[in-house]
Amino acid sequence: MGIEIEDKFDVPQEYAIPNLSGLADVEGPRSYQLVALYYDTPDLRLAARGVTLRRRRGGHDAGWHLKLPKAKGVRQEITHPLTRSTKIVPPELAELVRAYTRGADLQVVAELDTRRSVTVLHDGETRLVEIADDRVKGTVYPRESAEERVVRWREVEAELLDDSRQALLAKVGKRLRKAGATASEATSKLAKLLEPTPPAKARTAPGSAGEIVVDYLASQVNALLSQDPRVRRAEDDAVHQMRVACRRLRSAMKAFKTVVVDTEQLQEELQWLGNVLGEARDLEVTRARFTKLLARVAPELIIGPIHTRLGTDLLTREQEAYVRIKEALSGDRYYALLNALDDLVAEPKLGKAAAKPAQERLSAIAAAGWNRVTRAYDSAQAIEDLERREIAMHDVRKAAKRARYTAEALAPTLGKDMAKLAKLAEDIQEVLGTHQDGVVAQETLAKEAESARQAGEDTFTYGLLVGIERNIAERAHADFPRVWAETVKAVGKLL
Repeated sequence: MGIEIEDKFDVPQEYAIPNLSGLADVEGPRSYQLVALYYDTPDLRLAARGVTLRRRRGGHDAGWHLKLPKAKGVRQEITHPLTRSTKIVPPELAELVRAYTRGADLQVVAELDTRRSVTVLHDGETRLVEIADDRVKGTVYPRESAEERVVRWREVEAELLDDSRQALLAKVGKRLRKAGATASEATSKLAKLLEPTPPAKARTAPGSAGEIVVDYLASQVNALLSQDPRVRRAEDDAVHQMRVACRRLRSAMKAFKTVVVDTEQLQEELQWLGNVLGEARDLEVTRARFTKLLARVAPELIIGPIHTRLGTDLLTREQEAYVRIKEALSGDRYYALLNALDDLVAEPKLGKAAAKPAQERLSAIAAAGWNRVTRAYDSAQAIEDLERREIAMHDVRKAAKRARYTAEALAPTLGKDMAKLAKLAEDIQEVLGTHQDGVVAQETLAKEAESARQAGEDTFTYGLLVGIERNIAERAHADFPRVWAETVKAVGKLL
């Protein structure tokens, strides 16, 4: 797996690659013949999302390549050795595009026959930038909605091979453009050939509340989809990021319910998905927390197989939770949720507030979000029973998180004040979260200690860890009144 950072250029057939000497040492050009088959659903669901799945022969990287979009000019590439069959996509790769195919079959939709001339800029043994000059013959395979056709063109790609040399990539691009190249609008050769229709998005009045909210919902749907392959590969932080996308979507639907209406069922399904992801995420966080905690304890104070109970055993449970995640992400309920999210972005049910100017309507919604935090706080403080008050403070944390997400969604449109509000809400969320996490950690340690006791193991170290966690929670609890007072004062100046 790797990350591709590249610039693509359209060039005329008579284009000449300019002299690149002086930028770095130059090697080449060397020529290759590349033949690639591209796979997609009959209605091009992968291409529509900027996803490329191909089987390529020729060159130094023959094999299967799956390219997933990350940002403009940046794509994640996952490779698989070349297989004999041209009809069957390796199951490992087919699994990674399920969020896009949603059960539809993959088939060959196009073939690209490319005569490639490669020039490499390098510094000694270190390859820095590769410039590929491609003369392409593209064939669209017949399917229900398309007839066979052939297209020829020429293009140049400059790919960064050393992440530390992005300035060099920019200089190469400048020379290519000066020689007559123009930046390509196509995200890939396949997109140039097939010209897929991008996912539909509702038309809303420019500058309206509806435009801002729908754009934000679309960005979070894309964020959720982009994490799906990473979750299936159990990549670092992927479950967390996918869960955050679920939370941001739910929060936006609640906060902007007068702008985009009738989303209650979608909110429930997003909560279901968040819960599915939550089990593995919570175990992941807990295991990392205890690993860090044990590292602070002197070795002579670690007694018994506590590393196994708080490390290996939790990891086993986490891996079992990942199995359940993958089952959920390959089921009809998940596909139905993704379809519903696509429909939400394409044809949302808009309320009367959607037509109002964004500045007017959305500022009021942000203020209402913060007012919800203060009401939750006042309600909690009015409870005399300390245990019940602590439970109610969890509602303050949730309200702060929602206010933060709302302000973050509006910051690009409404400016710095929303960014400041988001940060202030996050401060409340974090200090309450530190306290809550410490309390939950104590409960987890107590359960693990009881299991150890029943197994005849020494539980001294568990007691030591409980003491550390109690100290963390108590410090956060003691610090909260100061943070709350400072935050309320700062928010008062903003709103």
